[in-house]
Amino acid sequence: MERAILLAVDERPDADSAVAEQLRRLSAAMEEHDLRVRWTHRTADALAVIRSDATLTGLLAGWDAPGAEEIMAAVIKRFHRLPVFLLTAEQEPRDVPLWVYEVIQGYVFPLEDTPDFIAGRIAHAAEEYTEQTLPPFFEALRHLEDHHRYSWHTPAHAGGVAFLKSPVGRAFFDYYGERLLRTDLSISVPELGSPLEHTGPIGDAERNAARIFGAERTYFVMNGNSTANRIVGHHAVARGELALIDRNCHKSIQHALAINGARPVYLVPERNGLGLAGPIPVGALAGAAVRDRLGGHPFTAGAAAPEPTYAVVTNSTYDGLCYDAVRVAELLGASVPRVHFDEAWFAYARFNPLYARRYGMAVDERSLPGADRPTVFATQSTHKLLAALSQSSMLHVRPSPRAPVDHDRFNETYLMHASTSPLYPMIASLDVAAAMMDGPSGPFLTGEAIIEAIRFRQAMVRLAARIREDGARPDWFFGVWQPPRVTDPRTGEAVAFEDADLDLLSTEPGCWTLSPGAAWHGFDGLDDGHCMLDPIKVTITCPGADAAGGTTEWGIPAKIVSAYLERRGIVVEKTGDHTLLVLFSLGITKGKWGTLIDALIDFKNAYDGDLPLAEVLPGFGPSGVTLRALCAQVHGKLRDSKLDVLLDEVFTDLPAPVLTPADCYQALIRSRTERVPLSELAGRVSATTVVVTPPGIPMLMPGESTGPDDGPVMSYLRALEDFDRAFPYIDTDIHGAHRDDTGRYWIECVAEDD
Repeated sequence: MERAILLAVDERPDADSAVAEQLRRLSAAMEEHDLRVRWTHRTADALAVIRSDATLTGLLAGWDAPGAEEIMAAVIKRFHRLPVFLLTAEQEPRDVPLWVYEVIQGYVFPLEDTPDFIAGRIAHAAEEYTEQTLPPFFEALRHLEDHHRYSWHTPAHAGGVAFLKSPVGRAFFDYYGERLLRTDLSISVPELGSPLEHTGPIGDAERNAARIFGAERTYFVMNGNSTANRIVGHHAVARGELALIDRNCHKSIQHALAINGARPVYLVPERNGLGLAGPIPVGALAGAAVRDRLGGHPFTAGAAAPEPTYAVVTNSTYDGLCYDAVRVAELLGASVPRVHFDEAWFAYARFNPLYARRYGMAVDERSLPGADRPTVFATQSTHKLLAALSQSSMLHVRPSPRAPVDHDRFNETYLMHASTSPLYPMIASLDVAAAMMDGPSGPFLTGEAIIEAIRFRQAMVRLAARIREDGARPDWFFGVWQPPRVTDPRTGEAVAFEDADLDLLSTEPGCWTLSPGAAWHGFDGLDDGHCMLDPIKVTITCPGADAAGGTTEWGIPAKIVSAYLERRGIVVEKTGDHTLLVLFSLGITKGKWGTLIDALIDFKNAYDGDLPLAEVLPGFGPSGVTLRALCAQVHGKLRDSKLDVLLDEVFTDLPAPVLTPADCYQALIRSRTERVPLSELAGRVSATTVVVTPPGIPMLMPGESTGPDDGPVMSYLRALEDFDRAFPYIDTDIHGAHRDDTGRYWIECVAEDD
């Protein structure tokens, strides 16, 4: 593990003073202890090293150097218990604030002790710091790997040795390296504990993660947040019971319904003219509204209990809308004893004050006292926006006396979904991901991502303004879905978003709250403070749609822009009709988002120049047309077919439920279903989920009727099929609809005689 020491002094490395000479000797001595010395004599350089170098294991700060206090403060903000030594040539440094004494580990007098002694002292402190930074499981795994023991257990590659016996195996071994393969171990290794019984270092790692994420209990889950969702759904609601389900849910929630046999009653989120899913309105979450919805629902008759026992809400949404989770739990607590926040895209929320109250584990006895507080589950795809390996996820639990969670019983459900052969590097990555968020590191890392996202947002708005003011080219450019103006709560002054202070935008939640009736977001039915836009999830808007008004006369389809970006090596997270979603994760850099802006400018130039499609996107789309002509054709089809209006009707007027998802699953596995063409689909009951991405919300759940031939579902599917057959190279990402060679849709339905 590389270790670096920052030497922040007012002496240049090549100075001819006695102190500089001694510091050069000290640097050489530290290098012999395998410590890389970063010598800085300017405050800006020292601060840059502190912000960017995660290998720092110590700081020697000259108190008389310019910016010494600023450097100390930056260390506190960035690192937890980094060894700091105050370097001085005086007998006693003067004017040292009392808080500095709480930071430093001691003094270094370079002209008194020998360089070797000082270097040894610093090396010892750096070694102790390195050991203290390692979380429980990762530390145990490192120590075990250092033992160099033979493996007599699974996996059969035995630390990678088996791969060395084959040319292709050798290529695999060389590509990934021996260390990864040596740490791919069997569950039978006792020193690491049991991931199934949550004992030993693995249990310690889960308990450490629970402390860091604010949970009473945390479970490490392999195979992604989908499995975590299925575990919670399998445990929290029983067969025949009623469950309140956010219609904007991941397909794994539907999988859980197929397993647990619950009867779903869906909560309907808002939608806007850009096709983005909004929040479930406050009014729909209140106890009276839930009772009204249950009162006329077909599934309430014959339910195992008169009241729902479980509710699940997606937080944040794919597009970055996050709730006041405490308020949501309070509202739903009037109807259900258990609330599940699917936070697949929101694992970082606890670690920045911008998101206060907006994550599941914020719901505790302090934020929501009283007997009505529900038990809260939060499931997180740790790998999505924190630093963990793919499929590595966490499940957090905060029980309430109203609905206690017995660990042994819950673990029985966990065991049904857990593997007895987990990949230990994945577990280590979860352990490390939690440790990275511990102490000051969490706010620092999340704050950095937030600031870079805001810089990108402001740069896009400023660039659009420059294009308009220049007048030398068509004045259109890509936009960003965000408030055009924000208010500084300290002064009450409203300023343009692009002119707002970076500190204000990165720390004040009010800048991102969806105010009721604001045109920029386009959602109805909002209460003040109910919902906030997460700044790190950036929706780029293409000309052609408006959040309040829907599709406009002229536009540029996002799928064509996305195809162009992909040719430039830029893959966006999600593509809508006129929107592109990009994520500013912990791995963001200025170079990364600057490259995206450059590509968007190049697309505009190609469009404005009416360049041939074959030149801009070789091999894409029809031949003999220009980029501008293709955009006009595709946008015209989107506009004239009114796909946005039809889709809004599908998600506003939900299909009628006929069977439960569990009933449909039983029919599916016993071949009591049949694939039906769209021409014969009216009035049939879907056997599987039909999801159109975007928006990624199920338009048909298993057991729901497609409705009449002129109803919302059938009208939308016909329009979508027609669009896909016209433009097969940008066809819709639709799950549950199977296409034949002619492009016709076929849907799996429950057999009519079933």
